[in-house]
Amino acid sequence: MQLASVRVITNDVNRLVQFYEQVTGLEARRPAEQFAEFAGQSCTLAIGSAETMTLFGAGAAVPESNRTAILEFLVEDVDREYVRLTGLELAPEIVQQPTTMPWGNRSLLFRDPDGNLVNYFTPVSEDARARLAR
Repeated sequence: MQLASVRVITNDVNRLVQFYEQVTGLEARRPAEQFAEFAGQSCTLAIGSAETMTLFGAGAAVPESNRTAILEFLVEDVDREYVRLTGLELAPEIVQQPTTMPWGNRSLLFRDPDGNLVNYFTPVSEDARARLAR
């Protein structure tokens, strides 16, 4: 089994696409007006409109109500990304400035326009780098 993607449901696909294009530097693929995806090396971030949920079961997902999941992106330098993100036109709400965590990652936590948590992290300890290499 392989994790293929994580999908965020939103009321405003265009707003989230613009935000994630800025923060990731990736260009979204838009196979439909109600859907976009950012293909990474290990996983895809998909963005779907709330209206697509009628295809899966109305009310199965509720936009802008996430309080448990964190979208995580491995980056080369968390501190450099912090400076870059705070200068963006759609600068995110910073939840936690770059901090070295007890498990060896340097982490930056912020929110996307729908309130979803996003973590940029860089492994800085030998143990953290070794875990990532597996």
